Amino acid sequence: MAAAPFTTYLYPVLLLVASNVFMTIAWYGHLKFRAAPLALVVLVSWGIAFFEYCLQVPGNRLGAAVYSAPQLKGMQEVITLLVFAGFSASYLGQPLKWNHWAAFALIALAALLMFKE
Repeated sequence: MAAAPFTTYLYPVLLLVASNVFMTIAWYGHLKFRAAPLALVVLVSWGIAFFEYCLQVPGNRLGAAVYSAPQLKGMQEVITLLVFAGFSASYLGQPLKWNHWAAFALIALAALLMFKE
């Protein structure tokens, strides 16, 4: 059986990264607009999350051809943390501190264990 092409491994990761950008905006973007009514924030977040799902579901579907479900979930967690770290520093003006990075590193290590046989 021939090995899967590199893009078969890469496309799911790219889709998961893109979906996480939308997810992070949906979940945390409203924090800059604390005066906005909560109901409006929820509706806008749902609208943004729709695009997250449009990328997440195909990312997981394509990824399942070459990764196990636990591997996809582990990847997802690391991607989420990296996207959030950039968003927190650049958009929210709240860069991560050493203890946040240390905690993220432990989560990344746990995710890496998903790929060990």
